[in-house]
Amino acid sequence: MKIDLHIHTAYSDGTMQPEELVNSAIELGLTTIAITDHDNVLGYHAAKKYIDENDKLIKIIPGIEVNTFNKDQEIHILGYFMDFENSDFNAMIEKQQKARKHQAQEISKRLKKIGINVSYEDIKKCVIPKASIGRPHIAKAIVQKGGTSNITEAYNKYINDSSSVYVKRKSVTPQEAVEIIYEAGGIPVIAHPCDVDNAQDIIEELMSFGLRGVEAYHRKHTPAMIEYFCSIAEKYDLVVTGGSDFHSPSMYTGQLILGKNFVPPKIIDELELERKRIEIANS
Repeated sequence: MKIDLHIHTAYSDGTMQPEELVNSAIELGLTTIAITDHDNVLGYHAAKKYIDENDKLIKIIPGIEVNTFNKDQEIHILGYFMDFENSDFNAMIEKQQKARKHQAQEISKRLKKIGINVSYEDIKKCVIPKASIGRPHIAKAIVQKGGTSNITEAYNKYINDSSSVYVKRKSVTPQEAVEIIYEAGGIPVIAHPCDVDNAQDIIEELMSFGLRGVEAYHRKHTPAMIEYFCSIAEKYDLVVTGGSDFHSPSMYTGQLILGKNFVPPKIIDELELERKRIEIANS
């Protein structure tokens, strides 16, 4: 069994369509995947529809990655198995989408002030309908308008936290995201904790809001990091998850990193058990 529980599509900051991604995952021998687009679940729905209508031999788990801020630190929260009809969960997605729109509009205004004529509509054209607007789309619009010669230059000059042009989003807090996912019957998991300052303290705090997992297996994590985060999960009786955090094929080789980092197959059974436990707790 080969699994990857952290994958992005063109519905957020990935480059592949959900259907294309499903076919690639099957070709690479994956048996279970989770599409975890930023702040929306449209990619999951498209992939699930494609799998069901074409009898594709792969399992897909409902997922999302919520971008949150805690005291100026960005923390990403993964969620699995949520009830997509839950009103609070949908309200959170709507709030996140409005924040992304506002961010793009404000960055557009600042770009115009320095002579780069990128409108919000220009940015929207770089995004498929209803997808989450993010840095890649803003960077692409800058290049298309001649502001820089390539995407990397756009990031280095304008789409980074230290740039005078960049505007941070007013996102939900990790506490809010964890609580909402949990109340919607989902399993909240802290994503790539190597990126989080004082990760153990944050994990301990978020547990009081319903945090139930740690993404110990991630392409950024060294073997020592994996062991460390697995030990934290064991200490607090949390499930362990993992995935490639795939966004796009390598620009140099075209290689796909889907499923490239080892994720223990037993994780699927543990997630299912946790899902049932939360269902009982919420009933």
